Amino acid sequence: MHQDELFRVNPDVAERPSPSEGRREHSAPPNAPLAARMRPRSLDEVVGQRHLLGEGAPLRRLVEGATPASVLLYGPPGTGKTTLANLVSTATGRRFVALSALSAGVKEVRGVIEEARRRRAYAAEDTVLFIDEVHRFSKTQQDALLGAVEDRTVLLVAATTENPSFSVVAPLLSRSLVLQLRPLTDEDIAELVRRAVADERGLAGAVEVTDDAVRHLVRLAAGDARRALTALEAAAEAATATGSSTVDLATVESTVDKAAVRYDRDGDQHYDVVSAFIKSIRGSDVDAALHYLARMIEAGEDPRFIARRLVVHASEDIGMADPTALQTAVAAAHAVQFIGMPEGRLALAQATVHLATAPKSNAIITAIDAALADVRSGGVGTVPPHLRDGHYAGAAALGNARGYRYPHDVPEGVLAQQYPPDELVGRDYYRPSRHGAERTLYERVPKLRRTIRGGGR
Repeated sequence: MHQDELFRVNPDVAERPSPSEGRREHSAPPNAPLAARMRPRSLDEVVGQRHLLGEGAPLRRLVEGATPASVLLYGPPGTGKTTLANLVSTATGRRFVALSALSAGVKEVRGVIEEARRRRAYAAEDTVLFIDEVHRFSKTQQDALLGAVEDRTVLLVAATTENPSFSVVAPLLSRSLVLQLRPLTDEDIAELVRRAVADERGLAGAVEVTDDAVRHLVRLAAGDARRALTALEAAAEAATATGSSTVDLATVESTVDKAAVRYDRDGDQHYDVVSAFIKSIRGSDVDAALHYLARMIEAGEDPRFIARRLVVHASEDIGMADPTALQTAVAAAHAVQFIGMPEGRLALAQATVHLATAPKSNAIITAIDAALADVRSGGVGTVPPHLRDGHYAGAAALGNARGYRYPHDVPEGVLAQQYPPDELVGRDYYRPSRHGAERTLYERVPKLRRTIRGGGR
C-alpha cells in the first residue's frame, strides 16, 4: 500500500468511478451496492455540507449552473465529492466524463479534452470532467488540464482527499475554486441510514434497524457515508439470510466483526473517550491513558485514527521536551499500517506509554500559532535582500544575496545578521519550557537571539 494511504481517515471501500463517458443518471440498477443506489439525485437529498450548500453559497451556485467555474472538492472519503460532481453535470445539462487518477494518464486526459472541443464546436455541448483522486496525478498530468480549464473547454470537478495546496500544481489551483467538504456528523450518518432503510431505492422497509444498531453503524462510519451504507447492507443481508426482519446490534457486530463497547450507560461516547485519552496522556496518567486506549481498541476504533492522535499529541503537548516522542508516535503509525491488528495494539500501547510518561511542553503549538497569527493579520513584510536567492541571471542586479554572511565562516557557527522582515525584527515566537530536554533550549535560545540580533535592531 502506498505511504500516502497511511493517514487517511478511512479506507475508501466503495467502488471508484471508472473512466466513463456520457450523461450519468443518478439512479443505479437494483443489483448495485446500496451506497450507489442511495446516491442523492438532487441538492435536496444531499446530507451535510451546509456551509457549502446554503443559499448563494459557491457549491450551490455551481450545481445550479450559475457559476461556470472549475472546482476542487477537498475532503475525506464518503462525504459526497462524486455525488456533487454528478449533480453539477445533471443540473447544468452538460456531458459528464469521469476519470480516475489511479488509472488514467496524459493520453486519456488529452483524449477527453479533444473530444470536448469537438462537441463544443459542432454540437454546442459542454463537458464536465470529473477526476477522482486528482492528487495522484503527476505535475505533467495536471499541467495537461490547464489550457482546457483556462478556456473552459471542460468544467473540471476534481476530488481529492489530500490538501490541494500541497498536492495540486499552483496554476491549476489558481484557476479553480477550492471547496473543503467536512466529515458527515453523527446525525447526518444516522439520517442516511434510516433513509436507506425506508427508501424504495434502498432496503424499501424490508428490515427494521434498532436504535442500538443505528448508533453502532454511525460509530463505525466515522463520518463516511459509504462505509455506513456498506455495513448496513451487509447486516441486512445477514439478517434476512436467517429469516429475520430485524437488524439489531448483535447482527451488525457479527457482520462487521467488531464489538460494540459502550463507553458509558448513555451509549456511544466516541469523542468523550478520545478526549479523555488525550487529556490523560497530557496529564501524564499512563494508567488512565492505557485504559482509554483499551476501550477504543476493543470498540473497534480505527487504529490509524488512534495513531494520528498520538502523532499530533507528540508535537502539541511534548515537542522539544522529548524530541523522541514524535519519532515513537510516527513509528507506531507505520507499524499499525504495516502489521495491522491485533498486533498493532502493541505499538499503540508503547507510544501511549512513551507519550504519557514524557516531560510535557506546549511551546511548539504556541510558537507556530503565534507566527501564523502574525502572518494572517498582515505581518509578512519582504524578505531582506541579503537572504534572497542569488543563483539566477539578473539576481545580482537586484541586489539579491549581497551582504549575506555565512555562519560557518566564524568558529561559533552563529553571527549577527538580520533574518526576519523588518516588520518582525525582535519578535519572539518560540519560548522553550524548562521541562525535559527543552531545558537546554531554555538556556540556549536566548543566547542565540542575543548573538544574532547583536549587530542589528
